[in-house]
Amino acid sequence: MGKHRGRYVAYYRVSTSKQGASGLGLDAQARTVADRLNGGTWTLIASFTEVESGTRKAKARPQLEAALSYCRLMNARLIVANVSRLTRDAGFMGKLVEAGVAVEFCDLPNVDGPVGEFMLRQMMNVAQLEAGMIGERTKKALAAARERGVKLGGDRGNLREVAAKGHAASLAVRRAKAQLRARDLAPVIAEVRASGIESLCGIARALEERGIPTAWGGTWSAVQVKRVLERAG
Repeated sequence: MGKHRGRYVAYYRVSTSKQGASGLGLDAQARTVADRLNGGTWTLIASFTEVESGTRKAKARPQLEAALSYCRLMNARLIVANVSRLTRDAGFMGKLVEAGVAVEFCDLPNVDGPVGEFMLRQMMNVAQLEAGMIGERTKKALAAARERGVKLGGDRGNLREVAAKGHAASLAVRRAKAQLRARDLAPVIAEVRASGIESLCGIARALEERGIPTAWGGTWSAVQVKRVLERAG
């Protein structure tokens, strides 16, 4: 395995309040993360601990939300000690897939990009089953369309329309990501303002001092701060 680089945020999860207070299981998770990150030029910039009760059916995960938000804010990777107990938790895995954050599990090979996302989706058993059922229905619908003589594939004279829809979909994804980042930045900017800094340039300097990167990794400017504030409403 190659040496680790960049920023990491650790997410720990314990099952009961007693376990969370005693540190039982938490220390082991922290050691597992440290062992995984051994070597390289990495920085563990934060850690979040979720204390959950196994008896709750609908599980709120405020610490997971906070960890994912911080990862997006700081352009960091989320690292989780163990995936073995979580593979049947579709709600947990679903949040990871939808968060737009790179995730690394200490007990799995590190796989980035589309393949890594695919592995996360594979762990979402319920979602995977639903997708399979949708795919099966689609196949049946296409077969029925063929039997009715509908031409499938090829240029049916709507290429411009399809391209326009693709462009619109891409634009919607970019806007959604920008909106999500503005939401992540909103409490930080509110904190900066509460300290007495109101100017756009001053806020930009404060974000730089906190080590928060821009969406593209550049230097903060007054214009960028203004755009974030507009998106955040």
